[in-house]
Amino acid sequence: MKASELKKYILEGGADNTLICECAVSERDILSKRERIAAAVDSFVDLYGDRTAYLFSVGGRSEISGNHTDHNRGKVLAAAIDLDIIAVASPTDDGTVTVKSEGFEADTVLSGEIAEPIEERRFTSAAIIAGMERAFLDRGLKVGGFVAYTVSSVLKGSGLSSSAAFEVMMGNILNHLYNGGAVDNAEIAKMAQFAENVYFGKPCGLMDQMACAVGGFIYIDFADPAAPVVKKQDFDLTRAGYSLCITDTGGNHADLNEDYASVPAEMKAVARLFGKEVLREVSEEELIGEAKRIRETLGDRHLMRALHFVRENKRVEAQKDALEKGDSEEFFKNVIASGLSSFRYLQNVYTVKNVSEQGLSVALCLTEGFLSDKGGAWRVHGGGFAGTVQAFVPTAHTADYKKFMESIFGVGSCYVLSVRKAGAVRIV
Repeated sequence: MKASELKKYILEGGADNTLICECAVSERDILSKRERIAAAVDSFVDLYGDRTAYLFSVGGRSEISGNHTDHNRGKVLAAAIDLDIIAVASPTDDGTVTVKSEGFEADTVLSGEIAEPIEERRFTSAAIIAGMERAFLDRGLKVGGFVAYTVSSVLKGSGLSSSAAFEVMMGNILNHLYNGGAVDNAEIAKMAQFAENVYFGKPCGLMDQMACAVGGFIYIDFADPAAPVVKKQDFDLTRAGYSLCITDTGGNHADLNEDYASVPAEMKAVARLFGKEVLREVSEEELIGEAKRIRETLGDRHLMRALHFVRENKRVEAQKDALEKGDSEEFFKNVIASGLSSFRYLQNVYTVKNVSEQGLSVALCLTEGFLSDKGGAWRVHGGGFAGTVQAFVPTAHTADYKKFMESIFGVGSCYVLSVRKAGAVRIV
């Protein structure tokens, strides 16, 4: 349909069922969601005219458990969330891709610019677009030109994977405009990782892209990184009576690269002591048996981080089983255990470079006190050292929790989220 017809269809509620059932938009928020989409369509028309247009959505993601395990071929639980990037897109016949994202300059990629990474484009959105097209071609899939306007509610720098959502969105558009929607979303996630690694220039893992693309709660086992095991978990957090709350503590992310890099580096150093490449190839019994040598050769933190890794994998398995059984109490018990292990043994809740700033520690302490007699769970969110904490809060107490946390960390710092069923999806 024409863009003007698409706008009318959305405002009249034509896509409400998909938005509510698949994208976790609450009935309370459906009117504002319609208006957000309608505004995006208006911007699309202003840029490209009233032409045939399609509407797409990809959610952000939250890491649930498996803190700092994927880089050593571990196991993780993650979930797609209701904050999303939406795109209004239309195919073109000239092979050129032009994407304008709200608040940013337009990116244009010509058909002749996708064969190889272009050095001058590294770390740009254009590099992601080119990389996704290259990945589709490498798999014998079709690509073509399109114009698109995107708007995102996935907050940058929040640990909710705004970049992965954009990457998956580019694949989502190519999938539906040129491949009839036949490409599996898990495959789109792998292509997004390729685009970020090879064309964008960042050596990321696969968890973010997979969670955004597949949707819902997902379990991922990275034992074989070329073919990770991905299982979607049929668990409805909202129906279970909980909200997923992410609080941004406003910490300073400057000069944390060394802290982040030290985690996989120390884990892999322990693995090399056993003649292995990654810790996935080393058991807990082996680590304990060689604990004295690890301490003397590498140091105490290396040993604790290695033990966190092997035990975190066991916790992820326990949580997967709990979700499959609908056992929220067991699930939350292991979320808390994961967070405690991250704090005590992985030691990624604050940087030792500035121990006077411990926003994550404060947020965890406050959340533990708030939820101690109410149920739920809490833990550090994402990579740690600064940034956000995660809490599963009973619905009846969510408004009070948000008010409490924002009284300390500022208005707008606490985000109340839902887990969405759909991953990458074409809405209309």
